[in-house]
Amino acid sequence: MDKFKQLERAFAEGRISRREFMIAASAIGAGVAASGLILPKGAHAATPKKGGRLRIGTAGGNTTDSLDPATYTDTYMLTVGFSTHNTLTNMSPKGVVEGDLAESWEPSPDAKSWTFKLRKGVEFSNGKELTAHDVIATMNHHRGEESKSAAKSIVDPIVEMKAEDKHTVTFVLKNGNADFPYLMLDYHLLILPADEDGNVNWQDYVGTGGYTLAEHEAGVRTLLKRNPNYFKEDAAWADEIEIIHIKDANSRQNALTTGEVDAINRVDLKTVHLLQRASDIRILEETGYLHYTAPMLTDVAPFDDNNVRMAIKHAVNREALVETILRGHGIVGNDTPISPSVPFYADLEQRTYDPDKAKWYLKQAGMSELKVDLSTSEAAFAGAVDASVLIKEQAAKANIDINLVREPEDGYWSNVWLKKPWCMCYWGGRPTCDWMFTTAYAEDSNWNDTHWEHERFNKLLIQARAELDTAKREEMYREMQELVRDEGGVVVFAFANYVMASGPRAGIPEEIASNWEFDGGRIGDRWWVEDS
Repeated sequence: MDKFKQLERAFAEGRISRREFMIAASAIGAGVAASGLILPKGAHAATPKKGGRLRIGTAGGNTTDSLDPATYTDTYMLTVGFSTHNTLTNMSPKGVVEGDLAESWEPSPDAKSWTFKLRKGVEFSNGKELTAHDVIATMNHHRGEESKSAAKSIVDPIVEMKAEDKHTVTFVLKNGNADFPYLMLDYHLLILPADEDGNVNWQDYVGTGGYTLAEHEAGVRTLLKRNPNYFKEDAAWADEIEIIHIKDANSRQNALTTGEVDAINRVDLKTVHLLQRASDIRILEETGYLHYTAPMLTDVAPFDDNNVRMAIKHAVNREALVETILRGHGIVGNDTPISPSVPFYADLEQRTYDPDKAKWYLKQAGMSELKVDLSTSEAAFAGAVDASVLIKEQAAKANIDINLVREPEDGYWSNVWLKKPWCMCYWGGRPTCDWMFTTAYAEDSNWNDTHWEHERFNKLLIQARAELDTAKREEMYREMQELVRDEGGVVVFAFANYVMASGPRAGIPEEIASNWEFDGGRIGDRWWVEDS
């Protein structure tokens, strides 16, 4: 990757444009490796420092947000959660799974049993020592038939958990899972302290993380204070972290330029070039797993007919959406949630805009035209309403009349997503095929936002998870991606880059993680304040 490093340096120094960088990176096969990419505007500080208040202006908050990690749906609570708690594993800026509360792990030969060794001397913010029983209680919080947790599908395959000793826990799975350590970094699986009855009390919001909760108004503002007993010496640099929900992109950018906040997410791509002109503003762009979708409930008419779903998929001009909505800050989607940067990505024939083929599928459904509602809101993602308007115009050429329903931003994820028959959505994505499919496409997942049930797909999901032969696993995941693309209920029209910005007070590491916004959600651990 020497050529890629040279390319990165030329880009960082402003000697080539972003478009020139992406073209050249693709030519050397490194296009999807450009994670943690920082556009040329100021340099990183190399040495973190203690002190000050780091102020984060973020989208993705709701007044309906709960402190229960099982319910987190968006960036606001994800950022709060990762600042106050830890998971067993973590994703490094290089995209490699590493230990967080776990210092090591070992699978059985069939990957059905995994033994994790916990770090010793770790304390919760209330002084309680971390033990294997806390891990077991946390996982049980998400398990069981009555669980509404978004992580239920991840932990349900666990059939037994054993505390081998105070700092060793073994998970026994229904079937082998070669990706199990990856699953343990899910942001819902924040480790909570167990009480005497083996339950967790999330209401007290006690964690092992670098910060403790000082003030919290759901979906509005959260103030965190550094935990003096944090087990990581080289993390949690700021004295305080203030997380402010600013739902409007222009308001977020104004807050950054006026110095009210030090970092923001979801920069308005229409005006990113204007923001970049400011001498003290840095634009940060990450290429990861983020994708924009329009899920249809496959158990609700007319979307229960795959011909209708295929008609809609062929009536969407993905290239136009990427160019117009993302302004080139992303790539075209192909109705599958697996990013080109994920192992076992299948390079399937790209679906293209074809109104005539869409009409043909309508005819197979016994229709000459179709009228449907599409729920939309900027809460789904920045530009979602404009994207909906474009989809409406594109689909009209296929005799599909889309009625756009503007939904309130507050409460969108609790009142619209998973409930309305067709809506706009975004997914942060996941680093493995199994994790993404298990979270959003398995028939028993709480976050199966198309209500899709496919016998062959679900059978392959179990088989591929336990398969240790790489070639066989690749074949299975290819077939699964084909099934989602051709029989599933989701339009995946784009993989979008995370585009964020920071002001002069924000100290940023040389590399940032790309699995979620704000350095994989670990901004509280990894960033610092320059002029405290």
